[in-house]
Amino acid sequence: MAKTGLPRLALIGVGGTISSFADDNLDVFEYPDNSRKMPPDEVIARTPELGRFADCVPLPYRGVGSTAIGPEDWISLAALISKCESDQPSFAGYVILHGTATLEETAYFLNLVLKTEKPVVLVGSQRPASALSTDAVMNLISAVRTAVEPGARGLGVLVVLNDEIHAAREAVKTSTHRLQTFRSPDFGLLGHVDGDRVSFYRRPIRKHTVDTIFAVQGLSSLPRVDIAYGYAGADGAEIAAYIAAGAKGLVSAGLPPGIPASAQRCELERAAASGIVVVQACRAWSGRVIRRRYLRERGIVAADNLNPQKARILLALALTRTRDPDAIQDYFETY
Repeated sequence: MAKTGLPRLALIGVGGTISSFADDNLDVFEYPDNSRKMPPDEVIARTPELGRFADCVPLPYRGVGSTAIGPEDWISLAALISKCESDQPSFAGYVILHGTATLEETAYFLNLVLKTEKPVVLVGSQRPASALSTDAVMNLISAVRTAVEPGARGLGVLVVLNDEIHAAREAVKTSTHRLQTFRSPDFGLLGHVDGDRVSFYRRPIRKHTVDTIFAVQGLSSLPRVDIAYGYAGADGAEIAAYIAAGAKGLVSAGLPPGIPASAQRCELERAAASGIVVVQACRAWSGRVIRRRYLRERGIVAADNLNPQKARILLALALTRTRDPDAIQDYFETY
C-alpha cells in the first residue's frame, strides 16, 4: 500500500555488494564467494528509514555480482524501466542496486538510451550489508534521497556513493576497497548528500537520455566491440584475435596521451582500413584524446575524455546506426 504524501520510487535489485549478506560481520573480502544476495523487498524491510523519504516499490531483476552483468542485461534493464514508464507512470524515479565493478558501465549505457527525465540513480557499496561499518545502508538512503530531490530531474543517470553524486558519463571506480572509490576525474562531482539536504553544484552538458538518438526498442543485442589494452611492447596479437572473433569495432586503450604501442598501431590501422571502426582512447584515467591528423587520415575516431570501457559502450551503440567514422566522431563529441 502506498504511503500517503510520499513520492513513489521503483527500487530495482541487480545484486552486488550492496545486496550481499554474509554470516561473518567482519567479512569484507571473502563475501563474493560465500554470501547471499538479498532481493530488493528484503533490502527495503531491513532499511525502514527509507520510509521517511519515499514509498519504495521493490522490482527484482537479478541477484548477481556485477562481473556477471553485460550488454544483454543493460538492454533488458533499460526495457524494464521503459515498461515502468508506460505502465506505472506514478513512479517519481528509479534507484538501482548494483555491484560497483561494472556500475559505471551500466550507468553510462542507461544514460544513453533511457527516455525519461525522471531521476535514475545507481547505487552500490564497498562493504556488504552484513559488515560492521557497512556503507550499504547510508549509500542506499542517499540514493533514495537523491532520486526524490526535484533538482535531480533532467540530469540524466546518476551514481551515488559515499555522500557524493556523480554524472554517469564521468563516474569511474578508482579503488578496489576504499569507500571513496568513485571519482569524476576531469570535472568533479555534481553534488553532495548531506544530513540536511541534497545539494547540486553543476549540471552535465553532454546530451543524455531524452536528447540522444539511441534507444533499446527493437534492440536485442549490441555489435561486438573489444578493447585492446596498450602497454610497452604490446604486439597486437589480441587485436587479430578480436577481429577473428567477429569484432565490429575496436577501442584502443592507448598509452597517454592516446597512442598505441607500435605493433598495435599497425594492427589497428589494418583493422580501420578493412572497415572495422576503431576508437582511440587512453588508459590514463583523465584527459582528452584529440583527433589529430594521424587519426583523421586513417579514419580512426578519438574518444574525447571517455575512458576505454565507456568508449566501448558508445561505439557499440553508434554501430547500430552507422559505420561512418566521421559520423561516429560526432557522437563522441556530443554524448
